[in-house]
Amino acid sequence: MTPIHLPDATATEAFGATLADHVQPGDVITLAGDLGAGKTSIARGLLAALGLAGEAPSPSFAIVQPYDLPEVRMPVLHVDLYRIDDPGEMAELGLDEALSDTLLLVEWPERAPDHWPHALALTLSPAPDGGRILTADVPAGWRRRWPI
Repeated sequence: MTPIHLPDATATEAFGATLADHVQPGDVITLAGDLGAGKTSIARGLLAALGLAGEAPSPSFAIVQPYDLPEVRMPVLHVDLYRIDDPGEMAELGLDEALSDTLLLVEWPERAPDHWPHALALTLSPAPDGGRILTADVPAGWRRRWPI
């Protein structure tokens, strides 16, 4: 996939909003990148486009932030695995049970390697101009919906 240049936080949130037009229940989107790379900005843009009023909090301390109907048009779990030290802790979060009818947005997916092999894997890295470069690993289930 051709990398996408996101020049600022507004563009990063706008990308998330565009992504919202292509998601469906059961999708998993992983968001990787360093601290401050824009992972939560993409999630906030997506959640706003799904109908969330107000700003979505970062789920860093809650680990899992749920959003249900009617506040969004489909159930969403926004997950931040930064504080997960052992991939074995994943079972305690109950995320696998939600996969049939919920969109999962997962920040720091490298904390649970190979847990979501069919996810749309987005990675953000710094651009020389201070923006971000987004790259995507697009699984088969997303190919008809990508590029966005």
